[in-house]
Amino acid sequence: MTPSPTPDAAPSDFLDMAMKRVDVVIRERLFSRVALVDQIGRYIVEAGGKRVRPRLLLLFAQALGYDGPDSHELAATVEFIHTATLLHDDVVDESSLRRGRATANALFGNAASVLVGDFLYSRAFQMMVSVNRMRVLDVVADATNVIAEGEVLQLMNMHDPDLAVEDYLQVIRFKTAKLFEASARLGAMLGQADAVTEEACADFGRRLGTAFQLVDDLLDYEGRSEELGKNVGDDLREGKATLPILLAMTRSTAEEREMMRRAVQSGEVDRLGQIIDVVRRTGAIEATRQAAEEEIKQARLNLDCLPRNHARDALLELCSRAVYRSS
Repeated sequence: MTPSPTPDAAPSDFLDMAMKRVDVVIRERLFSRVALVDQIGRYIVEAGGKRVRPRLLLLFAQALGYDGPDSHELAATVEFIHTATLLHDDVVDESSLRRGRATANALFGNAASVLVGDFLYSRAFQMMVSVNRMRVLDVVADATNVIAEGEVLQLMNMHDPDLAVEDYLQVIRFKTAKLFEASARLGAMLGQADAVTEEACADFGRRLGTAFQLVDDLLDYEGRSEELGKNVGDDLREGKATLPILLAMTRSTAEEREMMRRAVQSGEVDRLGQIIDVVRRTGAIEATRQAAEEEIKQARLNLDCLPRNHARDALLELCSRAVYRSS
């Protein structure tokens, strides 16, 4: 059995040991008697990824002194919910590449991907029930509902070059930041945090999730496909007006602005190279990163409520890594 990490273990040691236990839970809970469900579930989960959400839950629980099996079960639960959203996202977005590999829908078809996403959602709720904490069900049920609303909002905003920045940010808060928030809140709940501390932890998660998505969006214009694990320009190809392009349109010439508007409206990326040049030249990438940095600055303040231990240090490190990354 993997030894239990303690709050005074080195941050990297803690994460390695704790995530190994979560991985064991993930492998066990993925099992299905239906071969295709088992195959697709393992394909998408075992592709890896950053697993920031389960790490958030584990770190907040540990920072507040909890290290029981419920933390591993719930960390696996939020990863299953996240994975289900990825399966559904890739179908909606008609994506063909994720984490450097073919998407499940590209390999197995849209119908199978949607249905296996549903399986992962329902399995996640089975796992929550096993924890036998009503507030856990309340928090995660609310999060999954808000995420679904965010998906619909994003669909409504597609191909709209006149999208307001606040409407763009609302999609981020619903679609991405909400599960970060729920993960942090669950960790605080396991650590029996008081109401004020719990809200501070939740706000940390919400702001980290917002920053994380802002950086994802700027990397679509700054990154490289081999590092991102997806195709550069996918957001534009899907008709998504993200912050870099919204800012670039306010800072460019009339001709450049019209070029970008047409690209968002049509999803055509034949002039992607020119658009990327405009986004970079106008400082839209730097401005988007500054917006992410501001979210992280506020997120860090929430950690003042935590005891000073290595789990808290790991959360601070997570802040820096969220903003300054290339994938």
